[in-house]
Amino acid sequence: MAYDWSRFNQKINIKAPIQVIYSAWTMRDKLEQWFLRKAEFRTRDGRVRDTNSHIHAGDTYEWLWHGHPDSTMEKGKVLETNGIDRIKFSFTAGALVTVQIGEVGGENIVMLTQEEIPTDEHGMVSYHLGCQTGWCFYLANLKSYLEGGIDLRNKNMQLAGVINS
Repeated sequence: MAYDWSRFNQKINIKAPIQVIYSAWTMRDKLEQWFLRKAEFRTRDGRVRDTNSHIHAGDTYEWLWHGHPDSTMEKGKVLETNGIDRIKFSFTAGALVTVQIGEVGGENIVMLTQEEIPTDEHGMVSYHLGCQTGWCFYLANLKSYLEGGIDLRNKNMQLAGVINS
């Protein structure tokens, strides 16, 4: 069976309640604590969503990362939220990302799937391998932040090419 370059899955166990994990993915103030430098969401009618309110399907977003200039902005759309344990959003190069939170063996698990990744050489390197590496770090940082309050992100713009930005 050939390797499927159009998708990948990442999973991590996190010792936090499912609702806390869900909020970490669906609220601007929480996303900016472990994932993004800036996470702005707009409602369907174009209003900027409050920093401490949950996102909803139909919202659009603009994201900026620590360690990257403002020109590295990701824009996309929230495609699905259920208020409990699942979100889905558009991502770079037309890919889709689904985050599912559940319990396995008495532990809460976050499973991230990125799919519809372009399968040309650039897509395989930048969007499959690059995003897989990035998500691996950010899922580990989510665990670190929720379990111990430690944010592992690089916030120094002079340090380029490090795995934690």
